[in-house]
Amino acid sequence: MRAPLSQIAHARSGDKGDTVNIGVIAYQPEDYAVLLREVTPERVKAHFGNLVMGEVIRYELPNLGALNFLLHEALGGGGTLSLRIDAQGKTFGAALLRMEIEVDP
Repeated sequence: MRAPLSQIAHARSGDKGDTVNIGVIAYQPEDYAVLLREVTPERVKAHFGNLVMGEVIRYELPNLGALNFLLHEALGGGGTLSLRIDAQGKTFGAALLRMEIEVDP
């Protein structure tokens, strides 16, 4: 069954220079396996399209049931240089939660 990522997880995001940092945390421990399977660096990069010009790196935090993503070259130069409305990447977490994934029935 397909559903938005928000059905099984919540997220928080911010910036460090021109890199967006997104933490995705499963609501239930059993959904961590779904995060691992469905929320890959390739899918995250594809989800954001041309907003992310650099590499997407995923870090796994199984003890927290969470994933952390670094989206390089995603803020148009960073907070003080960017002309983007969201120069600090605060809305990227919410945007990622809209990604459609396959959830276990």
